[in-house]
Amino acid sequence: MHIGKAIRLERIFNRDTGRTIVVPMDHGMTVGPIEGIEDMREAVSRIVEGGANAVLEHKGNVRCGHRAKGRDIGLIVHLSASTCMSPRPNYKGLVASVEDAICLGADAVSVHLNLGDDNETDMLRDVGRVATECNRWGMPMLAMVYARGPKVGNEYDPKVVAHCARVGTELGADVVKVNYTGDPETFSKVTDACCVPVVIAGGPKMNSTREFLQMVHDSLTAGGAGLSVGRNVFQHAEVVRLVQALSKVVHEDLDVDDALALVEK
Repeated sequence: MHIGKAIRLERIFNRDTGRTIVVPMDHGMTVGPIEGIEDMREAVSRIVEGGANAVLEHKGNVRCGHRAKGRDIGLIVHLSASTCMSPRPNYKGLVASVEDAICLGADAVSVHLNLGDDNETDMLRDVGRVATECNRWGMPMLAMVYARGPKVGNEYDPKVVAHCARVGTELGADVVKVNYTGDPETFSKVTDACCVPVVIAGGPKMNSTREFLQMVHDSLTAGGAGLSVGRNVFQHAEVVRLVQALSKVVHEDLDVDDALALVEK
């Protein structure tokens, strides 16, 4: 691997465990300033206090979340976007470049690809081009790959998720983010078919903290490399405690009962 990529990946992954906790905060572009990320500096501070490995933001919000004090945290700049007001919200277009991310001091970039969308070909081309640029600059690329289109019956189907992960890998991603399939047995088939780390998305906001912690725990037992979860983290009633508990689960293999006790203490 390019030494630049290796060094940057160690800023968003725990180098001892090879796992990561990423908290995406790119939702403001898609749906507006929702609860939990109205004040970006405060939101990032809570995530840092909890001990996450990295945050993920659009380029314009990096200045809003930069604290200029306290513990450092990895930065992933998101390059693609759409809004919920678009007639084609699943079509993610590039709104930033790898060079933009370098200028912002990013440790990685991320791109979003929705397989099955009418504009899938354009998104595949964009992600492939970003991967080429990342190789040139030694910048890690995280690919968020989901199946969302008229031919997709169930985006959580294990075969569909495995296809998503494989597409991200074959396009050149250094980390792939996909949906969790629902159980360790099927998710292990997703991770086994990838030669790069696979992290899980959070999906819709969950009502149960135990359910969330269990999902993270089970994904790790199936070979997952951690999580990249937004709303289920930054909208939680106890953000700092939750991230602290997640850190114990991800990096110290703490069981779910003990992790839940940390959140509810």
